[in-house]
Amino acid sequence: MGLYNASLGLGGSFGLTPAPSKTLYAGNYLSFDSATGGGTFLQQFLPDVYEQEVERYGNRSVSSFLRMVGAEEPSTSDQIIWSEQGRLHLAYKNVGFASTTSTEKVLNITAHAIRLYQTVAISNGLFTEKAIVSAIATNTVTVQPYKTANFSASLLATTGINVFVYGSEWGKGSDIPTNYGTVDAGFVEYSNRPIVLRDQYSISGSDASQIGWVEVTTENGASGYLWYLKSEHEARLRFEDYLEMAMVEGEKVVASSGASTMTLNGGAAPQGTEGMFAAIETRGNVYQNFGSGEATLSNAGADRTSLADFDEILKNLDKQGAIEENMIFLNRTMSLAFDNMLAGVSVNSVGLGTSYGVFDNSSDMALNLGFSGFRRGSYDFYKTDWKYLNDAATRGLTSDIAGVLVPAGTSTVYDQQLGKNLKRPFLHVRYRASDADDRKMKTWITGSVGGATNSTLDKMQVNFLSERCLVVQGANNFVLFKQVTQTA
Repeated sequence: MGLYNASLGLGGSFGLTPAPSKTLYAGNYLSFDSATGGGTFLQQFLPDVYEQEVERYGNRSVSSFLRMVGAEEPSTSDQIIWSEQGRLHLAYKNVGFASTTSTEKVLNITAHAIRLYQTVAISNGLFTEKAIVSAIATNTVTVQPYKTANFSASLLATTGINVFVYGSEWGKGSDIPTNYGTVDAGFVEYSNRPIVLRDQYSISGSDASQIGWVEVTTENGASGYLWYLKSEHEARLRFEDYLEMAMVEGEKVVASSGASTMTLNGGAAPQGTEGMFAAIETRGNVYQNFGSGEATLSNAGADRTSLADFDEILKNLDKQGAIEENMIFLNRTMSLAFDNMLAGVSVNSVGLGTSYGVFDNSSDMALNLGFSGFRRGSYDFYKTDWKYLNDAATRGLTSDIAGVLVPAGTSTVYDQQLGKNLKRPFLHVRYRASDADDRKMKTWITGSVGGATNSTLDKMQVNFLSERCLVVQGANNFVLFKQVTQTA
């Protein structure tokens, strides 16, 4: 049988020989694959398709950090305000004498709380001299040294000296002047704003009616067959990651910034929110280039630079809240640096030891959660990898943030709304919620596809929304590890 059809653009004839059974032979199948024609059949038979999706990136979700170290609490306000205690003792840094004359005894200290007859220690970091306060004014303190007539020339020549009050001295039978005053309890007030996060997944009615099943294993452990809802499922996972990533990376809008000049949908200007990294860089501790000059231990007495670096962190923690138990979340490079530090020293000689106190002293529990514990000085540390810092589509793209040290447990703060002190985790999320609407994680469907009948739009639109912010309490106890020096 010979056929010719110019409309198919075959440009010639071909033969078709039917077979008596459903068996493939060289001449009994259609092959409309001419390179010269348009709209041809590229292949008559279905290809051999693997229906199971290949999980080449494993678990792609990067969330769970805040779930491990924090909590989530509802809020009804546009602003979260909390106060944190100040230092108990009076101390002033980077002050100086009014002049460098040999008889100068006046310290310039703006808005100080030092009072008459208090005794102070004045230091330039190398040596310290003691003195007693003989007169005070709003921004000055006149002091008289205990051991000499005048202060040493080297102390007078220093511009950034430190002063702290260690006591007072009064005469027998003395009375305190009526204008002596008191020192009010110091506190610092902080605030943060929740932001609205939104996302959407949509599919047209035409695409929804063309179903192609794919066998998948999802990031939350579920497995089975999905069609277009696979993309909806991944949109949900991506949004849930954004809920955590925004709390970690968030920045407040600065008045002169480019973001302050734009208008969001709805007429509002961006406000931003303070994330964990921004809070630590503003109010916490930043350690740069940890272990970058690590020694090779060519002799038994050599000390590893990374251990010396870590001890510097301990010394700084002593000056802060001295929280005994701390969690350390690291990227791969920093995690290996810690492993090398711990493996390259003698446990008995440098005071290192294993510790699992926060896990009920169970090493199995700690290991199941991915933590390894060790003790140095009076502190317990629990180290684990943080996937967010390793993922090639998140912080794995950068090299500046290498890890973070987060204190475990809770802190006591004064809640302005409730009017009392509360114990809360150092890190916790406040999400917008009331009896009328819970905005922790909202999902709703609009359109006219997939069961929705609330719109004339020939689509199914799955909407995601949340309104939240992160509260970082006691940021002075946090440490951010950075591997490169940042410049503005």
